[in-house]
Amino acid sequence: MRLFKTRSLAATACQGGCITVRGRRVKPSRSVAAGEEICLREPGLTRTVRVLAVTEKRVGAPRVAEYLEDRTPAEEYARRKEEASRMKPFVRGRGMGRPTKRERRILDALREME
Repeated sequence: MRLFKTRSLAATACQGGCITVRGRRVKPSRSVAAGEEICLREPGLTRTVRVLAVTEKRVGAPRVAEYLEDRTPAEEYARRKEEASRMKPFVRGRGMGRPTKRERRILDALREME
């Protein structure tokens, strides 16, 4: 099932232990069956999806909803959205040039505080 944009991203997540099926870590080559639940850990979010049906070919992202049921609690998405809103990027004004060493230390300290 298409939970990642590319196969290489999915394989990397499997090898990193971010994907579990029935509570067990899986290899990239593992097949899934209808009715299985897949847990996917992303930064700041743990998604849980249930496979409704399996296709013979890969389908486009818009059609994935026909084959998967998202069982992730709404609180998970709300928490991730809240964290993203708190972490606003620091934008340096146009035409300001490269930061000096002192300015770079200040910027790094600000980023660590976030």
